[in-house]
Amino acid sequence: METMFKFLYIFPLLLVSAYATLLPDPYDDPVIEIPPLEVKKLGHIENIADIDREELEINRNAIKTPFPGKWELVSLNSGVSAMHAILLPKVNQVLMYDATVWKISKIPLPQEKMPCRVIDPKTNEVDCWAHSVLFDIETAKLKPLKIQTDTWCSSGGLTVDGHLVGTGGYQGGANTVRYLWTCDTCDWIEYPTALAEPRWYSTQVTLPDGGFIVVGGRGAFSYEYIPPQGQSNKQSIYLPLLRETHDQLAGHFGTENFYRIENNLYPFVNLVTDGNLFIFSNNRSILFDPKANRVIREYPVLSGGSRNYPASGMSVLLPIKLHAGHQKIIHSDILVCGGAAWDAFYYAEDKKQFWPALQDCGRIRITEPNPVWKKEMMPTRRVMGDMTILPTGDVLLVNGAQNGTSAWNDAEEPALVPALYKTKEKRHHRFQELAPTTIPRMYHSVSVLLPDGKVLIAGSNTHDGYKFDQKYPTELRVEKFSPPYLDPALAHLRPEIVLDKSDCMVGYGQRISIQVKTTEVIKQGDIRISMYAPAFTTHGTSMNQRLVILGLIEVINDVAPGQHKIVAEAPPSGVITPPGYYLLYVVYKGVPSPGMWFQIK
Repeated sequence: METMFKFLYIFPLLLVSAYATLLPDPYDDPVIEIPPLEVKKLGHIENIADIDREELEINRNAIKTPFPGKWELVSLNSGVSAMHAILLPKVNQVLMYDATVWKISKIPLPQEKMPCRVIDPKTNEVDCWAHSVLFDIETAKLKPLKIQTDTWCSSGGLTVDGHLVGTGGYQGGANTVRYLWTCDTCDWIEYPTALAEPRWYSTQVTLPDGGFIVVGGRGAFSYEYIPPQGQSNKQSIYLPLLRETHDQLAGHFGTENFYRIENNLYPFVNLVTDGNLFIFSNNRSILFDPKANRVIREYPVLSGGSRNYPASGMSVLLPIKLHAGHQKIIHSDILVCGGAAWDAFYYAEDKKQFWPALQDCGRIRITEPNPVWKKEMMPTRRVMGDMTILPTGDVLLVNGAQNGTSAWNDAEEPALVPALYKTKEKRHHRFQELAPTTIPRMYHSVSVLLPDGKVLIAGSNTHDGYKFDQKYPTELRVEKFSPPYLDPALAHLRPEIVLDKSDCMVGYGQRISIQVKTTEVIKQGDIRISMYAPAFTTHGTSMNQRLVILGLIEVINDVAPGQHKIVAEAPPSGVITPPGYYLLYVVYKGVPSPGMWFQIK
């Protein structure tokens, strides 16, 4: 029967794909369709035993440590279920928010935020709970904010000046663009009709000029650019990939003859080093030119299953390595891990049968002429996990489950053991399991890199509302995880940036001067300077996350007692680092300094 289901599913999709440009789009009122383009398919799935020599580079200067990391509980009440999270520059606060549809949280609106939000003017029903908070990363103190439109499963990113722009959500919030400035008295500003299409489960990405594009969403096989504040889009632009990767199971399901699975929501979208966008949906990916609004190339299929919501794998753009002086080619590498079988959502949602999550990872250098996916295995299966790039360039995999998919109560067996992916180790030797947590972080969990190098972990809510008497209750506790580089035995190696002697803002291509305190004599081969763009994290998707390793020019020791100056070259353009705020870290022998906020524009 399963074989018949798959045949019935695949055959109609082949017909749809063949005649996609002939069939009307059900959302074509607000959509402009891109004319058919000749797309060159590149590469193939490479044998897993093949090895790229460049991937065998090992950072030999990094100090090795057996320290598996450490967990600490920093708050018992995040106020709201942390469905979305991002670290805000300058103020060092993590913005967290959930959904107004639940009409409740664990932090009431204070008097200065009154009146309450009106839910239904006819019945005068009101909601007097906060659904958005600022979490102080030093004190765990909460500051409630007032939001009117529904942010359930929305998207976001930071402006050049470090303010938040959020998009989409549920029902009345689906077409909304929201703004939150970073000031003591600031609160949400919302424009409910700014977007041409509803954007529920969409992905927002920052472009080289600091603007934003929003891609996909439930029923939205399109993209659009966020308009200037206060203005509204009239049309969006059809993207065939999103329709072609929309999974449905054929059969008899009540009054319907198909079951909607999707697997194309929250697509993985990254600005890559040639100025184009890498867009990954389900198991397929393309390189897309946002200036010309056209597809440039299609990459090979990543085999093994589906990777986007509700299959919910994880993905990052791996660290971008720069060199001082002219650099002809700056490569972009993508990592995709975990997910679920293409039809696992049907069995989890409808039958409450929780199939094993995927355990494989695919890595691809998309800037090569004939790129190929190179496979390796995680230590354990993982769905609904989070990937956080660390200042060292390694990647932390955390949160999620080992069986099932995303959605309400659709997963089992929490993935309690984080894993470290060492980007420069040999393939098949890159993963290291770390110290486990005791708190399940299932659906709707988040992870946020902090300036001190720790990772804030929050959220987990498998319920449509706040429920605390369940097997996996709505989770309000907040933890911090210290990666292995924070081993107390390595504390003497940790440099400290001298803020008043360091550049905190430069232009593209200029020299950056950073002064650090350390008792060590620094050699250029022992030092890295990395710039990290804070990610907007939700549903295992870390939007706009990127880490750039700068090219070094010189190291001057003893410019002052116990202080040394490092001179590096800023990235060449917004293609490599879009204008805005970054956390700048100095990494010495694999041990990062506390981060400094740094603006480039």
